[in-house]
Amino acid sequence: MKKVLIISYYFPPSGGPGVQRVLKFVKYLPDFGWKPVVLTVKDGDFPARDESLLNEVPVNVEVHRTDIFEPYDLYSKLTVKSKTTAVDVNNIDEGSKKRFSDKMAEFIRATFFIPDARRYWKKYAVREGKKIIDNECPDIIFSSSPPYTCALIAMELKRYAEKKYGKHVPWVSDFRDAWTDYLTTPDRWFLPKKIDRNYEKTTLDKADTVTIVASGMKDDFERKYPDVSAKTDFVLLRNGFDSDDYKHAKVSSMRNEKFTIVYTGSMYGKRNPYYLLDTIAELVNEGKVYKNKIKFIFVGRLGSDITDYINNSPLKDTIEIVSYVPHSVSIDYLMKADAMLLLIDEDKYSKMILSGKVFEYLGASALTGKPVFAITGEGEAKDLLVETKAGIINPHHKPEILKENYLKLYNGFFENNTAILPVSDKNAVELYERKLLTKKLAEVFDKYLK
Repeated sequence: MKKVLIISYYFPPSGGPGVQRVLKFVKYLPDFGWKPVVLTVKDGDFPARDESLLNEVPVNVEVHRTDIFEPYDLYSKLTVKSKTTAVDVNNIDEGSKKRFSDKMAEFIRATFFIPDARRYWKKYAVREGKKIIDNECPDIIFSSSPPYTCALIAMELKRYAEKKYGKHVPWVSDFRDAWTDYLTTPDRWFLPKKIDRNYEKTTLDKADTVTIVASGMKDDFERKYPDVSAKTDFVLLRNGFDSDDYKHAKVSSMRNEKFTIVYTGSMYGKRNPYYLLDTIAELVNEGKVYKNKIKFIFVGRLGSDITDYINNSPLKDTIEIVSYVPHSVSIDYLMKADAMLLLIDEDKYSKMILSGKVFEYLGASALTGKPVFAITGEGEAKDLLVETKAGIINPHHKPEILKENYLKLYNGFFENNTAILPVSDKNAVELYERKLLTKKLAEVFDKYLK
């Protein structure tokens, strides 16, 4: 079989949304003639762990795990946080940034962790990657970012492979999020910012193909580097859902006692439920919704600001917070929901946000007939829900629309009126099957070997 060296920090037993994309590629690439060889970390400082995902890695796939120095141990000491705290959530909390220790930690992160805190994996990964190239002779290299250090590792290994083979070795650089000047980018001062942008520009220039999950990412790269982007081969390769993930979770004929909205994933910073909960609290005060008949389930990791808000909310008793659970269990929650909550940050970058959870919601919606209840502005998430007809769209700052849509679902639930639910276009949803998307990736690889 043709071989591809896959470089990814997030790989089982890592949990969370960042792992799903690469895991599913590894699972399905052999069906299309490609043998993956994975380069990842041995003991990563993952925001979540999900040992169950190891069962999805094909037994014949070689996984090379290397050492890594994780500087987040230092972060935990500076901020007096437990090492088990989900750093990637809490260091974005607006409230915590008021403390001196957090400001100091953020300055260190912005100044020395370029392009990110995983930069200290590079020397270990490159060393192991060279051994893999010597022994396996991969036909192509594939990296998935973030962390963006993966792109730097791939770029160096591409250079090494080409020197060794004396021929061109293609590199496909995958981006799940935009890089510099993005909503998760540290607030760097001019010198580290310049270094970071140089890394971004150079990797875009050296990659043979850049795969992206949202078309807005291409616009972002073209805006920053028009000369480089003009000659870069961009391929839109969305995230998706895997039908296999839903086979264990049967559609239940049992109705919930309360009208239940479920959210899965992290909440932090601008991605919060404040607008939703404040608006529903108004409906309760108006006597249009009864608090003892509604329920919200938030499955995943929450920033401390959001936890504090919920604890002071008049709807506190209606909210169940479930800490991180295995991926299969999160699917169970979706399958039992009366609606699935999607929150898109209100930010200048919102138009290009298209998280993996959207597609898992689509998979559940197609099976259960239950809608995605989205709070979003204009952008690719909204366009996807319109395309698949699986969502109810609630704009930001339009509480009258949110109230109307919520009441329609709430009243329809107790009247057992399914006619008010949107009917998803299953043909449109099926286009985002992980196996089909992996076939598209294999076609990208194949074009370099013709």
